[in-house]
Order: sequence, then structure tokens, then C-alpha cells
Amino acid sequence: MAALAKGGRTNFFGFLLRLVARLPFLFIGGRMYGADSLGRFASALIIVELVAMVCTIGEKRGLAQRLSENDCDEDDRRGGVASGVVCDGMLAALILGSIAGLFLWLVPAPMFPSGEYTELDRLLVLAIPALALTEILLAAQAYRYDIATTVRSRAVVEPWTISIMAGLLFFVLPEGGLSLAYLASIYAALLTAAIPFLRRYGLPQNWSPSFTRMRALTVRGLPLTGADTIEWGTRRLDIFILGLFASPAAVGVYYVAQQVASLPQKLKTSFEPILGPVITRKLKEKDYAAIARQVCQVGFWITAAQAGIALSLGIPGEGVMGLVGPNFVGGTGALGFLLAAEVVAATAVVSEAALVYVARLRNLWISIGTIVLQALLTVVVMLLADAYDLSDLYRAGGAALALMLALGASSLAKALLLGHILGESINNWRWSLLYAVAVACAVGFLVTRLPEWAELAFGIPLILLSYGFIVWKKGFGPEDRMLFRKKIETADE
Repeated sequence: MAALAKGGRTNFFGFLLRLVARLPFLFIGGRMYGADSLGRFASALIIVELVAMVCTIGEKRGLAQRLSENDCDEDDRRGGVASGVVCDGMLAALILGSIAGLFLWLVPAPMFPSGEYTELDRLLVLAIPALALTEILLAAQAYRYDIATTVRSRAVVEPWTISIMAGLLFFVLPEGGLSLAYLASIYAALLTAAIPFLRRYGLPQNWSPSFTRMRALTVRGLPLTGADTIEWGTRRLDIFILGLFASPAAVGVYYVAQQVASLPQKLKTSFEPILGPVITRKLKEKDYAAIARQVCQVGFWITAAQAGIALSLGIPGEGVMGLVGPNFVGGTGALGFLLAAEVVAATAVVSEAALVYVARLRNLWISIGTIVLQALLTVVVMLLADAYDLSDLYRAGGAALALMLALGASSLAKALLLGHILGESINNWRWSLLYAVAVACAVGFLVTRLPEWAELAFGIPLILLSYGFIVWKKGFGPEDRMLFRKKIETADE
């Protein structure tokens, strides 16, 4: 529990840094490049990041179990078994990522369904192997409980690089500025992850590439790859379907709302890197009760934090979207549903962190069911919008609603499955959250009466503080407060 608290605390700080860094990019993209360019950029990223996720062959979470099975403890730091285990996954990911990137370079239509792109935009395929390698490097560092590297790579270097480069490149290469800025951020994040990895693990010794090993780990990682890809895909399928039924400008507005909503989503990923190694160690000891406690504890932390962030960004939503540009205010409804979706998804995320090790195939089937349900609901919403001749902004809100309903169903199914396997109840909910939400909504109602600048400058902190105060007083116990203590003397759990 101490390791979980320390890792989550470190990555929560990273979330705050990412929040500060991501907003300039949205402002630059919306104000300087426009909704159309943002929409085309978002459509291309769906394919690039989806393919990169597949090319990790499940190592984002499967690496922790492979290292644990090979007894790669802390004393095996330099050039031993651990480095070779990691390199097997990296080489397989590099080969797959390079092949996929070459294919998309030759056949760019999946990235640009509208047919509008430049030669600079096609360079986005270079991000595929880099994204896959970065995920594996960060997973290796997380196994050593090094979450600071993830914070530096994902929350500092990557978002600030894309924001700064997007601003500079607009004046030099505006037709490809977003794509080149994205590439620069991905490779900067890869370098940031690689340096500490080499320091901690070192170069492998007595290791040579083996297609037999790579084939074996690829086959073993297929269920994890499917679960990771589908979980990621649920956050992108809405954009893809919306792009088929709505204009690029509407996709651009939805993309901005999704980027704002993804900020609280990063809170759950704050615990993912550290939760995997902790669970694999407890599985080795067959301590299922401890796993259930850890999952429920972390689930409550994530749910409480995401709800607070969602309220502080959703209540003054018009002002938040208006920062990007007046044309984006219409996406406020979509923003509200997307923020709610991240809250209801918290249970699925922490349950899946254990299910990928104890019920990979059943977890995969639930994930497949989730994305199929989302697709069906989203298409139904689009067809209803056509039938009633509704605007594209209603389509955007409907796509977000479909995502929220699908993720809620996924959370219920995965919590029930994990509880059945462990013989313990899996429940993240505490009634104290209801009191905190009520207080935050009351404060939010008052701050929305302020001028827009004051609503954002003072309203967001006031909503967060009022919510946090109630959660701290009414909802947090001794183990919960561990999350906020830097020095934890004992960690028996």
C-alpha cells in the first residue's frame, strides 16, 4: 500500500504538470491552426496511436509479470536477466512498429479518410515505433517503482514539447506544424525514458536476439494486447465514428473536449504503472485478500480525484472550452459527458489491473463487448441525429453519452468478475463522495455567476477546495491519508 501511495502521489504531481502543459497546446491548436486542422490531426492520431498500442504486444502491463517470473529483483540492475527480458520485448515492438509504419506510409488512407494531407503529415508514421518503445521502457522503470521517469516523460517533456513546437512551427511550416510538433514530442519522451532505463538496467550481457523468444512473448501477450488496445480504442472510437457522420470542424471541437476530459483520465494512469508490479508480487504469494484491498483502495482514490477534477472542469465548462476559441463553446455538453465517463470508468480500470493477470481471456471478452456496445450506441445516436436533423454539436454530445454508458457497463462487469475470482467484494464507492459532490455543485452554482475570467481563475480552485475538504473530512481514513504523506515508516501491506 505504501508503494501504491508513493507511486500515485508522484504521478499525481505529474498530472498537475500535464494539466498546465496541455492547455497551451489546445489554445495554440484552436486559435492558430483552427478546428479543421485539429480535426484532421485527431483523425490521423487515432490510427497512429492504435497501431503503436498493438505493437507493444501487451508489454505495457505484461512486462511486470515476465520480470517477476524471471526473479528480476532489485539487485539485478546491470546487464543481467532483467535487461535481456526487456530487450526481447523492445526488439519485437521495434520490428512490428517499423513494418506497420512502412505500410501506413505507403497506404496513408486509413490515417486521412478525408484524403486531405501533406507530405509532412505522412511523417506521423515515424511515431509508431517510438511510442511502442517508450511504453515498454516506462513499464520497465515502473517495475522498479520508478514513477518519476513516467512523470518526466509523459507529463513534462512530451506536452511541453508539443506545445512549444506547435507554436514555433506555425510561423515556419503551418501546413505540417501539428504533425511535426507531435513527432518532436514523441521522440523527446522516448529519449527521456531511455536514459534512466540505461542507468538502472544497463546494457544486456550474454544476450542475443531470438525470434523463438519474441514469437513466444508475442503469442503470450495477445490477450493483453487486445485488452490494452480495446481500452484505448474506447477513447478513440467516438472520434472515428463522429468523423464519418460529422464535419472535420465538429471533430475538432470534440477533440478539444476529449483532450480536456483526458486530463482527469491521467489520474487513473497515475496508479497503473505501480499497481501492476504490486499485484504480480501478491499473486506470487497467492494473497488474494490483499489484492482486493489494494484494488478497492486505489479505486476509491481514483474515483474521488477524478470526480473532483470533473466537477471543477465541467461546471465552468463553457469558459474552459471558450479559452480555445469561441467556436468551441458548443462542445460543452460533450465535455460534461466525457468527464462523467472518466469517473464511471475508474472501477473498470483498477479491476482490469488485476484481471489481466488472473483472467486474461475473460477480461478481453468483456473489453470486446464494451467497444461493441459503444459502437452500437454511437451509431444509433448518429442515425437519430440524422432522423431529427440535429446539428453536429448534438452528434458530439451523443457520442460522449454513448461512451459514458459503455464504460459504466464495463465497470460493473469487470468488478463482478474480479470479485468472483478473488472471493472478495470489489467496490470503489463511498457515500461521502455524494456529500462532497453536493457541496462542490453548490459552490459551482455560485461561481458561474461571476465574470468568465473570475469563474476560471477563482471558481475552479474554489470548487476543488470545497470538494477536497469534504472528502478529506468525511471520506478519508488513515490508509487514504497515506497518499498525502511523503514519509511512510511502515508498509506491511
